[in-house]
This record gives sequence, structure tokens and C-alpha cells, in this order.
Amino acid sequence: MAKQAQASTQQPSQQEMQPVLTLLNTGKLAEAESAAKKLVTRYPNAFILHHVLGLAQDGLTKFSDAAASYTKALNIQPNTPDLQFNLGIALTNIGQLEAAEKSYRKAIALQPQFFEAHGNLGTILQKQGKLEQAIESYRNALAINEDPRGHFNLGTALRDEGKLDEAISHFKHAIKLFPNYADAHNYLGECLRDQGNMEEAIKSYLDTLQLNPSHAGANYNMGEFLYLAKRFIEAVTYFEQSQLDDWQERSLYCLYKAERFDDFKIKLDEIVRTHKKHNAPFLATLSTHYATNFGVEDSYNFCKNGFDYVYQNSLQELAEPNSQFLKDLLNDINNTAIEVRAQGMIINGKQSAGNLFKRPEASFRKLGELVKQEFLNYKNRFAGADCELIKSFPNALEFTSSWYVRLRRGGYVDRHIHEVGWISGAVYLVLPTEKKDPTEGCFEYGLHGDNYPQKHSNFPVGIASPNVGDIVLFPSSLFHRTIPFNSNEERICIAFDLKPDGDIFIRSSY
Repeated sequence: MAKQAQASTQQPSQQEMQPVLTLLNTGKLAEAESAAKKLVTRYPNAFILHHVLGLAQDGLTKFSDAAASYTKALNIQPNTPDLQFNLGIALTNIGQLEAAEKSYRKAIALQPQFFEAHGNLGTILQKQGKLEQAIESYRNALAINEDPRGHFNLGTALRDEGKLDEAISHFKHAIKLFPNYADAHNYLGECLRDQGNMEEAIKSYLDTLQLNPSHAGANYNMGEFLYLAKRFIEAVTYFEQSQLDDWQERSLYCLYKAERFDDFKIKLDEIVRTHKKHNAPFLATLSTHYATNFGVEDSYNFCKNGFDYVYQNSLQELAEPNSQFLKDLLNDINNTAIEVRAQGMIINGKQSAGNLFKRPEASFRKLGELVKQEFLNYKNRFAGADCELIKSFPNALEFTSSWYVRLRRGGYVDRHIHEVGWISGAVYLVLPTEKKDPTEGCFEYGLHGDNYPQKHSNFPVGIASPNVGDIVLFPSSLFHRTIPFNSNEERICIAFDLKPDGDIFIRSSY
């Protein structure tokens, strides 16, 4: 028993540790991991060995192994803030966000001035949609140490919350502290774009590209600006340089709008042939329009018959008489300080900025959860359908964005699609009642819009006539619009996109 106790407390000598540390410090991580593993079998309770092993595995991107090694080290010496911080990073990299949050909070409790831990905690909270807490953590980090990254992080959270002016001030502060901060220049441009200040937005994108010509986001944003300006062939160059998100679909869009139909068809056929899954809604829009335009078979099987997948249901908590939930939503829309996003497709109305379902108000959070349940109902309704819309339905029910749209007399939203959505939809809170035509204020969907080139006018449309409290869901590949209404009333809905698998950042509107 005495020998066992002695073995359990035995530590490696400096001579034994020095080669392992040398390997680690010279970047020979695989050799360091191997050497540390050998010593760990002899000294299973040596804190430094588990710590070094975790660092080597972290550098090798073996994040699960690193998390296990850090945890073993913390079991030996739990009051080590740096190690709690490293464990938080490893847990973040394997998607264990709640566990990572706990590790960062432990690091802060042990070392309250650990500004990097405050900052990383903010990032974790932001990823979980806890924007108010994230903003508090970012502010705590900046109060301890003002640095460009801290201002950048705070700017991103404020942007998500729809506070564009404040976000812009923090991006500018980050740039003041570090003029070569390419990401801050690009995000500044995106906020300026959301405010409708395209001249300054473009300047920010170009500043980004001067610092980093390969910057994916800035190339993409320049491509988006150029195609909105109908400079389609110029836009293709930027999209191809970006290689970001839906760059292939955007490039095809530009070729189609420029009526370069032969080039379009060659690239479309190549994608159809080489992509195992037809899971790009924007590409489905283009493929369906081309097939309808030229009277050929639609070769892209995201959702060939989109009209069959329009879903309408009533949310009882909103539809019941004198609904308190409805009153709460309208009260928060009317009285919460949410900035407006500039949106050229909206006539006589406005759209909120930011991501509504990530805001702290209980009514928005509750509606977000109800919508997620409707996504599941939608998936179950169409289970077994032979299309990627259902086969590849996103596993994580997250929102690309969510926003309200308020329209007044004569108001409407022009025909458009949500290029980066999967399932799009809206919940209707206020609808005009005085109608000369029963379709006024209704939701129209179809196969044509956005001034796509037409060889004929035979593009079908469908109409959904919602009631207050209704939810309408539909494939994001369908064009849709609001039919104008003429009564002196308001039309208010909350719209959203289900996020495809992967990180998407662009927003649309209803």
C-alpha cells in the first residue's frame, strides 16, 4: 500500500520533462504528444504532463482529446484559471458550448481580471443567442483591457441586436486601434449597408480588400453590390474570388440575368452532375425558372414542385380572442428600441434590423420556440418526399435571421426570394380588414420575380390568405410578395428563415 501511495504522487523529474517541453515549444506537436503519453503511464497524477499533453493535442486539432487531458489536469489542480480557459476553447471547438461557458466562468471566478476569458465567454453566449449576456461580457472585457478584438466582438453582438449605430461606433473604434483590421472594415461596411449608406459601405469593402485582396466576406459583399447594380459580369469575378457560402449560385444568377444562357446552362449542368445533393435553394430557383422559361425538364431536385410544399397553420396562442401573447408581441414591436434596416423591396413600410428571435424580450423568444415546433410539424407533414428539401432538412433549427415588417396603406413587398434560407415563413399579427379585393394584403408565391429574363409570361402563382395568428411556411426557393392593400390600416408580420447547415449571414425581407 505504501508503494502504491508513493507511485500515485510521484512526479517526473526536470530531466524527464525537458525533452517533452522542447518538442512542444519547437512546434513538434505529434512528437510532444507521443512523449507525454509515454510519461503519463508512469506518472498518471502529474499535473504538468496532462497539461502539456492537452496543449499538444490542442495544437494538433485533436480537441476532444485535449479537453479530456485538460480535465484530468484540472482534477489534480482545479484552481488553475489558464487551464480552465484552455478547456473552454477545446470544448467550444467540439461544440459543447454550455460546458465551455462553465469553464470560462470558473476561470473568471479564479481570476476576475482575466479579460480574454470575459471575451471568450461573450463569444460563447453570443453563439447561444444570449445577446444581452454576451454584450455584458464583452463590456467587462473592454473595461479591463481595451483592445481592437474586444470592440469588434461587441460590435457584432450589437449588430445582431439591431443596434446599428452603436455597432458602427465599435467597429470604427476597433479600426482606430488597429487600422489593418480587415474584418472590422468589412463588418463596418455591412452595418452601413444595412442603414442604406451604400457609398460608405462600398468604401469599407474596398478598404478591406486593399488590406486583404482574398477576404472572402468583402469579395462576396462587393459581388452582391455589383449584381444589385446590374453590373452582372463584374460581380461574377468577386463571387468567384470569395468562394463563400452560395457564391456559385450568385455567379449563376449573374450569368442568367445577363442572359448568358449558354454559359449558365454549362455551369448548371456541371453542378447537377457533380453535386451529390441538390441542396441549394437559390440554385433551385434559377433551375426552375430556366426550365419553365425554355420548356425543358428541371434537372435540379431541391424542390421541383414548390407549390406542393406551402404550409399554413394557426398558432392558437395568437389566434384566440384577446390573446395576451399577441398583445405582448405588438407591445414589444411598438415600444422596444429596435433600429430599422434599409430595404429597397419594401414600399410604404419598414423592416427591423438584427435578429428578432435572439433579442431578450420574452415574447420574441417564445415565438421563436413556437416557430421551431412548426418547422418540425412541417418536416413531419412532408416526411418521405423525394426531394432534398425534406431529405436534407436542417438538423439544427436555427434562424438565419428574423425580423418584423410593418406596412401601411398602399404598402407591399415586391417579388423576391430568400437566397440563403431553407424554409422561409411569417407569422401574421395584424392584417387589413377593409378590402375592396379579397386578395389585398395576402401572400403570393410563384416561380417568377426579380426581373428574371422571360421568354413568355406563363409562370404560375399561388395565393395564401392568412388570418391573424396564422403561420405560413414555404421553400425558400419560391418567389413571393405581399399584395398591396388600400385601406388606412396596418399589416404587421414577423418573418424568418430556417438556417441551412453551415454559417450564413445574409438577410432578406417580406
